[in-house]
Amino acid sequence: MFNRTGVSHLISISGLHITMVAGLFASLVFWLWRHSFFTDAQLPLRLPAQKAAALAGAAIALLYVLLAGFGVPAQRTLYMLSVVAAALWSGRITSVSHVLCVALAVVLLLDPWAVLWPGFWLSFGAVATILYVSVGRVEPGAGESRRERWRALFGAAARTQYAITLGLVPLTVLLFSQVSLVGPLANALAIPLVSLLVTPLALVGSVLPMPLAGWVLIAAHALIEWLAAALGWLNGLPLAVWSAPMPGPWIFLLAAFGTIWLLAPRGWPVRWLGVFCWLPLLLNVPTHPPPGQMRVTAFDVGQGMALLVETATHRLLYDTGPLYSATANAGNRVILPYLKARGIHALDALVVSHNDSDHSGGALAILAETDVGWVTSSLASDSALVRTAPAHRRCQAGQNWEWDGVRFDMLHPRADDYGNPKAKPNALGCTLKITLGRQALLLPADIGVAQEARLLADAAEALRADVLLAPHHGSGTSSSEAFLRAVQPRLALFQIGYRNRYGHPKAEVFERYGTLGIRRLRSDEAGAITLQFGTSLQISEYRRDHVRYWHGR
Repeated sequence: MFNRTGVSHLISISGLHITMVAGLFASLVFWLWRHSFFTDAQLPLRLPAQKAAALAGAAIALLYVLLAGFGVPAQRTLYMLSVVAAALWSGRITSVSHVLCVALAVVLLLDPWAVLWPGFWLSFGAVATILYVSVGRVEPGAGESRRERWRALFGAAARTQYAITLGLVPLTVLLFSQVSLVGPLANALAIPLVSLLVTPLALVGSVLPMPLAGWVLIAAHALIEWLAAALGWLNGLPLAVWSAPMPGPWIFLLAAFGTIWLLAPRGWPVRWLGVFCWLPLLLNVPTHPPPGQMRVTAFDVGQGMALLVETATHRLLYDTGPLYSATANAGNRVILPYLKARGIHALDALVVSHNDSDHSGGALAILAETDVGWVTSSLASDSALVRTAPAHRRCQAGQNWEWDGVRFDMLHPRADDYGNPKAKPNALGCTLKITLGRQALLLPADIGVAQEARLLADAAEALRADVLLAPHHGSGTSSSEAFLRAVQPRLALFQIGYRNRYGHPKAEVFERYGTLGIRRLRSDEAGAITLQFGTSLQISEYRRDHVRYWHGR
């Protein structure tokens, strides 16, 4: 909810809160230091009050940032405050743009990999945007009336919010593939409430004695509860969030240039022309394979299976990867971010081959976040997935359908397999063959040699495929030589986790593929693997196409 309404920066450790706490303590020290002149201490004669306040503010900011975990946005605030404190201490005047540049340099010097964090770009981008639209602007003079000063203050706050909202759109779409449309309204409500009331109450409540602290913290909680209710209403609006595929480099750069043009000072010629630079970003739509082609993406989900099959107008997800922890799974950590980056919000079908957690672990997360047309699986009728899934049906040999010239045939299990009480989940794995013209892909889940032998006995000729997803990740209980000779694949995919505890693929099984002249690709080495079926089979490996220096050997 906080992400979709654009107020996460307030719920996390905000630079505004660090500055506020530092300013509060600096003001307190400044007042106490000045008033010590009327006591025997006479501290201002030894050190000016301004320097003492600057030192106190910087020290409190450091303590707050250390307590907060020393994240990049917090570091940025700390270094900017430190530069300002150093300028006050030395009696030098410095510009805010220089302060920002020094903070940027210090962050990168201490942590060069900070550039990989979205918070780095959003934090510095937001401050740079504020400086761009505010530095050099004429502020209301001291001679103006209080009403005019308040009006000017609210006008400046509105312009700042407008500038940040507009200025960060290209960057937000690039990083998250979505923009909160209710963000300006949500921030207009949340920023003063959290910054001026909730945060001070929480800080004061943390140092007051009980029971007074309890009442103060209850008041802070009540305000947050009220804010959450308001944000929940905004989040429920149909147009709360605008989503789009992740833009390419030229689309992003063009939109960024247009944003700079739009936010230029008054008097800049035809600022409205910057809107046209946004058109490629706004009109960017999800891509599909051309008619007569099919794209298959084998995700790098660790020890598990998950493949996205795309035709000209349809999409099918085969398996959903493993469960990593109580809150993390391949669905919310790998598959959904990929779908969001592509601008994909709906799947026509979901196949969950069987009940092992390395195949079904991400299913509930995907069903919660994505519109799915129908689901087929071999899971029991009382499982959470079956109860949640729309239009669920059991996978069964003989089922078939066709999308855009691509034929889908379910080869296993048989209907009577479900009545066998001794059948393990692996033995019920939904085995799917996908055929486009003379090319085919076989997805046999985790079936073992017994199921392979029965498939050979039933219809060995139907197993022929150009690409084979290695059964059971290349375990020693699958991929019999007879099965491989019947399939005759040119390429075998091994979806496995790096140094997985099962030792998949087994050395003898992996060697068996090589002996038969089958090309082998492993997700623990290649990363995500993309196959483009059409006039020819095109293969791309993510780690080969996106080489990093630490991949070298």
